[in-house]
Amino acid sequence: MRFKAFEKAISEINKLSLPGIETQLKMAPSFRKQLMERYKEEQKSAKLAAVLALFYPSKEGETLLVLILRKSYKGVHSAQVGFPGGKPEPEDDGMEATALRETWEEIGVSSEKIKVLRELTSIYIPPSNFLVSLFLGIAHAPLTFTLQPSEVDAVLEVSLTDFMDDKSEVVSEILAADGTAYEVPAFKLNGRIVWGATAMMLIEIKSMLNQILKK
Repeated sequence: MRFKAFEKAISEINKLSLPGIETQLKMAPSFRKQLMERYKEEQKSAKLAAVLALFYPSKEGETLLVLILRKSYKGVHSAQVGFPGGKPEPEDDGMEATALRETWEEIGVSSEKIKVLRELTSIYIPPSNFLVSLFLGIAHAPLTFTLQPSEVDAVLEVSLTDFMDDKSEVVSEILAADGTAYEVPAFKLNGRIVWGATAMMLIEIKSMLNQILKK
């Protein structure tokens, strides 16, 4: 989709109600309910984090969404695809500032290039005990990326057309942290499987975009 058309359409997004957890659950793994029960007490003291879903134009004028492939490490989100983002620092003026700072640190896009449009539905991630705030933003010009080597393995520049295609929604087998294999709802984007909390956040974004792009 041409970015000029997308830019005009997405200006309406603040008029929409958030689809919320009901829509997010369409992309939830079957074992999420069990995890939510298991982590009920921990959730009361969840750590905070913020991420940014950033849309921007390609050099050819098409609309792209940036995702990142995280580094492999000994942790529950090792080598997973997600949004740029992370934990707040004392100097951050709220969670939006956290998302913008982390985007700068992880992929080298400064806040001056980004217009944050709105906050979407937060999501709790049981395995890591994080409550994640999601912000939606756009950049008005093509971007170049400088990756944080310790955190980010690669950037995925996802075509909006591919993301909005129903064929991007798949069922995939994944290995949980305990080594158990599960079939989970997921997105297949740029050849990568995106599941879990990121997929749940993406489906809310997709639901809202479907409302404004089809007008």
